[in-house]
Amino acid sequence: MAFDIEMIKKVYDNMPARVDAARQIVGRPLTLTEKILYNHLWDGNPTKAFGKGVDYVDFAPDRVACQDATAQMALLQFMHAGKSKVAVPTTVHCDHLIQAKVDAATDLARAKTQSNEVFDFLSSVSNKYGIGFWKPGAGIIHQVVLENYAFPGGMMIGTDSHTVNAGGLGMVAIGVGGADAVDVMSGMAWELKFPKLIGVKLTGKLSGWTAPKDVILKVAGILTVKGGTGAIVEYFGEGATAMSCTGKGTICNMGAEIGATTSTFGYDDSMSRYLRSTNRADVADAADKIASYLTGDPEVYADPEKYFDQVIEINLSELEPHLNGPFTPDLATPISKMKEEAIKNNWPLQIQVGLIGSCTNSSYEDISRAASLARQVAEKNLKTKAEFTITPGSEVVRSTIERDGFIDTFHKIGATVFANACGPCIGMWDREGAEKEERNTIVHSFNRNFSKRADGNPNTLAFVGSPELVTALAIAGDLGFNPLTDKLINEEGEEVMLDEPTGDELPEKGFYAEDPGFQAPAEDGSGVQVVVSPTSERLQLLAPFEAWDGKNITGAKLLIKAFGKCTTDHISMAGPWLRFRGHLDNISNNMLIGAVNAFNQKTNSVKNQLTGQYDAVPAVARAYKAAGVPSIVVGDHNYGEGSSREHAAMEPRFLGVKAVLVKSFARIHETNLKKQGLLGLTFANEADYDKIQENDTINFTDLTEFAPGKPLTLEFVHADGSKDIILANHTYNDGQIGWFVAGSALNLIAAGKA
Repeated sequence: MAFDIEMIKKVYDNMPARVDAARQIVGRPLTLTEKILYNHLWDGNPTKAFGKGVDYVDFAPDRVACQDATAQMALLQFMHAGKSKVAVPTTVHCDHLIQAKVDAATDLARAKTQSNEVFDFLSSVSNKYGIGFWKPGAGIIHQVVLENYAFPGGMMIGTDSHTVNAGGLGMVAIGVGGADAVDVMSGMAWELKFPKLIGVKLTGKLSGWTAPKDVILKVAGILTVKGGTGAIVEYFGEGATAMSCTGKGTICNMGAEIGATTSTFGYDDSMSRYLRSTNRADVADAADKIASYLTGDPEVYADPEKYFDQVIEINLSELEPHLNGPFTPDLATPISKMKEEAIKNNWPLQIQVGLIGSCTNSSYEDISRAASLARQVAEKNLKTKAEFTITPGSEVVRSTIERDGFIDTFHKIGATVFANACGPCIGMWDREGAEKEERNTIVHSFNRNFSKRADGNPNTLAFVGSPELVTALAIAGDLGFNPLTDKLINEEGEEVMLDEPTGDELPEKGFYAEDPGFQAPAEDGSGVQVVVSPTSERLQLLAPFEAWDGKNITGAKLLIKAFGKCTTDHISMAGPWLRFRGHLDNISNNMLIGAVNAFNQKTNSVKNQLTGQYDAVPAVARAYKAAGVPSIVVGDHNYGEGSSREHAAMEPRFLGVKAVLVKSFARIHETNLKKQGLLGLTFANEADYDKIQENDTINFTDLTEFAPGKPLTLEFVHADGSKDIILANHTYNDGQIGWFVAGSALNLIAAGKA
């Protein structure tokens, strides 16, 4: 039986009437996305049509999921909310704090020792507040959610940007910051601007070397890293229904890389097969009864241009395998063009490491197709030229592929199997030699490839591909190798070609795990004690942020004017910094250390206007804070792209930053800034970015009149006494202005006023 089956049945019981009502109110057929959203309105039955990209709407998500790196701060905040138990089903997954270095057993044992304090804290908090706890080694949050909790037509939020993976099972699943999760866990509504809709019509059928990963790599090339901002992407068509459920999950997972709010697919036979294979026949049976409500209306898919704000069509029969990168997930190159592009751009052709797995591509189907290529190494007398690693997505997948002989196959080609955790995908990879910062090429089946993302080396060029393509490239050791056309020279000097990959969508013998790694919470957690040592380096109880004093902010100093791409990895790095995710003071020592200073083109080097000296960004921020001087951050386009980590908002707030003024924001980061009581502002005129000088002092002239739809006026006073008056737009509504006034959204919850 599925977890929370009664909750799922209630969602399905409500759905027909609510969708029918919404269809009448809107006055037209509905997309799947709209059906799910209108079925999850906080007020229940739909009473009005919402403007896409205009109206803020309150929703009632069905569940919440948190990973260990973000769960620490989320649960520390939840402890301030004054609740005895979470209001909706919630889970915590220990997947981020396990560093990949040696092998699964060694790395897991080391993580349990090094992060025991954090794991014990998460376990005890989960036990106390009715939260399901998935132990270290149980698997990556998104794979575990797909296997156990995702259901067609559902709505969930999660404290990780790749929560969107659950769209592979027909959910609207959205990545958020921890403060948003705390709202829902506390029994409150969750607010989202009603999204625009992008439709992707998939015709034809995947075959040969082309995989579901290639669909999203192609889409990323079309839409870029910000083309999906403010929109939900809905996939449909014969190509969609012919694809496996986990393949759909891969596509939705990487939808985070185009800035999309989330992505989803309509319910079909592949989802039913997956639900039944993962012991959730009860969910499949319930979904079958209302199947027409769990997909878009036929009229929508017949004439999509009438119902979506943008439509993309991809013929899967003609789609070529892609590699995306380096340094950005939207630089899409068909494999037939890769050699030419590599030579033109001077990308190192020799591949040092191939890595498959992660939350994006660790399904049974993915691993089985990669194993079919690994078997050919012995069969064709080849030798794998690059290092090769596998990161299983869950203990269920790992146990199953071990039983079916795939792990043994990988070991025979010299591969390393890492723990069931995020590992290299999020920078938790202790890669030998990375500290030398040598220029090199790696290929992986992960989702992100920003500079320093995998191994901390800014000179590692990472390319994203499907597991089967990554495996083939690792065997060849050559970035320019095209397995569709190129031959390899085996150990006997013979020319051989790799056969097309093959694999099973689902295990013939079913999924298996002796211990999946789940810990159910206590029925009554009132007696459970949660202890945080005041001398801990890993955990720190939170103090509320101060409320706004009601006055204009004046005398603020420019902390940094960030140049170019500034992702959450630049604002609050992962990797070794993950160990401090539960300690706001310590983690703040990484604030903006990866951002490039526009004035000297250096990272972690900004001018302290109090001393005239250059220092690390956190050090300068602390100096301003100690002197009682407010500061602001200025940035470029799509500021805060990437992870959902709210630390990227909490750290500036903690270190005295009052406002972040940029050309444009990534959605989650803008919301996180608002939740923490910061001013997230955008230039009314983007050219004003160029007017900001290194020694500027900033005054707000009309913050006392802060109101929805009314721009704010900032006075930038330069060192020579001259001034530039800059107009800044914002998207705050009345409720969000209330967060700013109170000092944070959490302050309102704790006061019982939210």
